[in-house]
Amino acid sequence: MKKILSVLFISIIYQAASAQQDGFWDQQRSITKELIVSAGERTIFKADDFPIGTTELIYRITILDDNQQLATSLISLLKAIPDPTGISQGSAGAVFLMSKISGDDKCNYVIFTSNDLATAYQKTGKTDNACFIQNMPLSKDAKRLTIDKSSCMQSSSSSLWFGFQSSNWIMKQKIVLEIVPWVDNKLSRGWTLANRKTVINQCKTSSLARKMVNSDDFCICVEEKIQKKYKFQEFQKMLAIEQAKDYKDFGDLCFVETGASKMQNEAFRTRAIDFEKRGDYSNAIAQYNLIIADRKATVKDYSAIGFDYILTKQYAKAIKFLKEGEKLDETELLIKLRLAHAYLLNDDYKNAKAIYKEYQSQNVTDNVSWVEKMKQDFQVFKTAGLNSDDFDKVLKLVK
Repeated sequence: MKKILSVLFISIIYQAASAQQDGFWDQQRSITKELIVSAGERTIFKADDFPIGTTELIYRITILDDNQQLATSLISLLKAIPDPTGISQGSAGAVFLMSKISGDDKCNYVIFTSNDLATAYQKTGKTDNACFIQNMPLSKDAKRLTIDKSSCMQSSSSSLWFGFQSSNWIMKQKIVLEIVPWVDNKLSRGWTLANRKTVINQCKTSSLARKMVNSDDFCICVEEKIQKKYKFQEFQKMLAIEQAKDYKDFGDLCFVETGASKMQNEAFRTRAIDFEKRGDYSNAIAQYNLIIADRKATVKDYSAIGFDYILTKQYAKAIKFLKEGEKLDETELLIKLRLAHAYLLNDDYKNAKAIYKEYQSQNVTDNVSWVEKMKQDFQVFKTAGLNSDDFDKVLKLVK
């Protein structure tokens, strides 16, 4: 029987090491507790405050006769397998985990996830709601509890209550309980599903996120950057103003990285074009200004806002923005033509004439000539009530 138990625990240790590759046995938070149980009585022990990120534990229960002591502690054996590469070393030590020493006495035990259930067990022996029950009295036992297979590890509580009942009706028993938690490195940072959702939901309330049609990718990006920089406990303890700064700084990065900036600016352009079609040039200008403020404006954006400023008789602003756009691409003739219009309507015929004359033999687009586009624009200006005695002079100039 001892041989079977020894082989069984080798399997427990092997599974524990091979299933977890990114964590550690937490020696600092291991538990070794010696319990004295009176003859035929029950006792409970609260094993609490497991570290954040605990995904499994290994425990060993040993019944000792008076004056006996454990020859080798559980944690000393687990030190031999700090990671899966130590399997061969750990297996050699695991042979002794079940058979090294124990007394002749036996006990049965249960595990609970709440104090109320454990207290009720101590008074009545009721085990209905236990997450684990060992009804057969044993002199020693060892098991592995994992978060994916054991209901004991799936509770929201970070504590477990062990209950023991002596099977010795004459003498008291000495029970040694040893527990060693395995801590997942990633989960130990405290970023549970609920905590990640908290940060994402907070991100969605930001002014930048509210401007987006869909801010999911953007806020996930922000959450991942915060998660990488801080443990959740650290971030939670920061001042609100410090958290706000991180949301803003990471938001600026994610705004570009996720393509949210590009999508938002495309939405601004679409709305601006819709306003222009309705003759609402003031609102069209507002949309283009949003793109310019984001420093993502193209030559076409500057050309469009310049033309809208002309149509609203804001010639100085038209000249300013058309010149800014001209710096981005000196070969874009449409923006040069609109700059000439702005000069002309601003009573600066000299500068306008120079531009009209210089490019009169070229095309503004693949199939529209400079002169043809100029005539179209003059007609638009007349329809909008923007008349100039110089229109005819320019037309004669470029014949």
